[in-house]
Amino acid sequence: MIVVPSLNDHVATFRIALFCCASISRMSNRVALLCLLIVSSICLAQTSKPASTYTVQQGFVDSNGALIYYEIVGRGAPLMIVHGGPGASHDYFLPYLLPLMRTNQLIFIDERGSGKSSKLEDPKQYTMANMVEDIEAVRRALELDKIDLLGHSFGGALVQAYAFKYQQNLSHLILGSTFASTKQLNEALAKMKSEMKPKDRQRVAALEAAGLFGKGEAWERGRYTEEYAKLAWGKGYFPYLYQKSPDPNYDPTSSSTGTAWDVYREMWGSHGEFIVDGNLKEVEYVDRLSEIKVPTLIIVGDHDQSDPKMSKEMHEKISGSQLVILPNSGHMTFVDQPELFLKSVRDFIEH
Repeated sequence: MIVVPSLNDHVATFRIALFCCASISRMSNRVALLCLLIVSSICLAQTSKPASTYTVQQGFVDSNGALIYYEIVGRGAPLMIVHGGPGASHDYFLPYLLPLMRTNQLIFIDERGSGKSSKLEDPKQYTMANMVEDIEAVRRALELDKIDLLGHSFGGALVQAYAFKYQQNLSHLILGSTFASTKQLNEALAKMKSEMKPKDRQRVAALEAAGLFGKGEAWERGRYTEEYAKLAWGKGYFPYLYQKSPDPNYDPTSSSTGTAWDVYREMWGSHGEFIVDGNLKEVEYVDRLSEIKVPTLIIVGDHDQSDPKMSKEMHEKISGSQLVILPNSGHMTFVDQPELFLKSVRDFIEH
């Protein structure tokens, strides 16, 4: 909290100063100096502004049997932020999006089965429709009216689905590095794969043909092997993840141990990184984009994994939308171009 001195505070300080000055002639030099130091300290305390502090609120919302984790920080209009993956968590937004807390109440969530949210015994419950209802359940539980809603990557497709059903609850919609058609996304992924070095591409194909799961030690059999993770998420993906400011801590194998694999395999599929053949195949929204009437910002990197031509088409289909293509930026736009990303979001929400 910023404390602003009141008029009475300044009057009281002034009276103390007058009293001390009137008394200085009757004091020794040492006592007079001490008096002046005390007055100076009081004046400084009255006029200086303590740093703002932000508290974090966290909890869970019970959404049709799934416990959805949320974390809130900041002040202002509520901005809910939905992560990608599927099967990631909100953690990869931090600390990059935190400056937005100065102007907005940020509400991060972990999707069902991901991050700190609860696991479900039946992976068939990991669907776009259920995740849309999870977003709505969090909004209602927190007693929010209209919200600003930002989705990144897979999260961008998810918030489109939310907008189709609940756009009356939205003030602004922000679609970051995302897609409206799985067919188009698969074309972009195939192009990325084709640009790998021939020997790497051939090795990827061989590993995919042999099956990507059930290999290695007992504890490794439910995820990608280290070799495939390094090839796909490293050599295949990395040129499209970062451009200007690569994360020096990026490790393609960390995603292998950090992904919620039950969610990922149900939604993305089990046949590798360069083909989506899980239940995300239902995401074919291009012909429905004209239904979105709320103010919409589409933001993408010029070297994005989500091919910018998809964002351009989304911009054409959503009337009145704004399109921002960040230069020298990959899929992690808020890492490559943090200031430009934050300014684009702030300016859009404020106007």
